[in-house]
Amino acid sequence: RLDDHLTTIERLAEIRMDTMLPQMMETAGVTEELKARDQMAWVGLMNCCKAQVEEIIFTELIYC
Repeated sequence: RLDDHLTTIERLAEIRMDTMLPQMMETAGVTEELKARDQMAWVGLMNCCKAQVEEIIFTELIYC
């Protein structure tokens, strides 16, 4: 039972990550143009977006 529950939570987290990350990237201005122009800025914004999405997912699915 615990294994089934953890598998379900993992799937939900992956789905949320797949839907929220592109939205967060668009809002933050993370584009392929930025990646080509300034890779360090792109990496910084990507890391920030990913961390924010992970925190939201942890709060909504894991820490609740």
